[in-house]
Amino acid sequence: MIGLFDRLSLPLLRAMAPEDAHGLAIRALQVAPLPRALADPPVLGVRAFGLNFPNPLGMAPGFDKNAAAPEALLRLGFGFAEIGTVTPRAQAGNPKPRMFRLEADHAVINRLGFNNEGEAAVLARLAARAARGQDGIVGVNVGANKDSPDRIADYVRLIEAFAPVASYFTINVSSPNTPGLRDLQEASALDDLLARVLAARERMSKQAGPVPVLLKIAPDLSLGALDDVVGIARRQRVDGMIVGNTTISRPVSLRDRETAKEAGGLSGRPLFRLSTRMLAETFVRVENAFPLIGVGGIESGATAIAKIKAGATLIQLYTALVFRGLGLVQEIKSDLAAALERSGGTLNAMVGADAAAITAESWPG
Repeated sequence: MIGLFDRLSLPLLRAMAPEDAHGLAIRALQVAPLPRALADPPVLGVRAFGLNFPNPLGMAPGFDKNAAAPEALLRLGFGFAEIGTVTPRAQAGNPKPRMFRLEADHAVINRLGFNNEGEAAVLARLAARAARGQDGIVGVNVGANKDSPDRIADYVRLIEAFAPVASYFTINVSSPNTPGLRDLQEASALDDLLARVLAARERMSKQAGPVPVLLKIAPDLSLGALDDVVGIARRQRVDGMIVGNTTISRPVSLRDRETAKEAGGLSGRPLFRLSTRMLAETFVRVENAFPLIGVGGIESGATAIAKIKAGATLIQLYTALVFRGLGLVQEIKSDLAAALERSGGTLNAMVGADAAAITAESWPG
């Protein structure tokens, strides 16, 4: 059924403006009678952050910003889904147009700016999901309002609000589309942010349990800045990191040079080498203190395996679905299972196997 859905829907969606196509995809997932994906083989199971994932492949945030369809995503076979980015107050985001496909590059540039319906609307949906007893891992990606006078207070507020319904939190300080947000990756600001966020998590733990807190970073950090970020993350004892967000760089390999001039974060195939290098650099610095999620340019079983070998315990994708369709989810899982069967190894043994070698390569251009 997924193959038929892709054959019918992809040409239509690709003919539409990117943001219109995204809205239609969300609506389709809300109403489509999706069959539940086949049970994952045990070899794909992953335990990380105290959670049991049926497989390591997750839907990255940005697709389901408002928790409109997490159950549909899990039914499609994702091992987990991350909703958001959510801000305390609803905000419209940046002026349209603000999403652009680079067809020849299998890439997207966006400058959405945390457009979302806000804490109250998203919380109501997740609370209703919990009341129905629906299981499956759904993370909540949290951010600050553009005009907030105290951005750290925004993160604290969201931790307190969503702790009873979030499987985990992602602290998003790496979007390039909210002016000044990436400044929160600087050492003193990040130290304060994580201290206050983790204190809020502890306050809520009596009623919500110990919800894992992950830090999401940009792939554009210098290695010196990465040293600082990892050092702070380890000292504050976050539960994990996500590497990484979209990039403001424009690789020389891009073919659609005109669209590449648009401002915003670049995702998709051209991000793979940079994000994978930053993942490996992060892995060697973390020294197994906590697991990592790798995201950026995954579009096949081979790129998923490469990301895991660079240091990812879990992986996420989004942009590749625009070009490959929903059948990619099962394809990646099948390729992972087949690779493990051939090698006789485990996912745990695969994690970080190539990280040291990757850090010795020339820097991706």
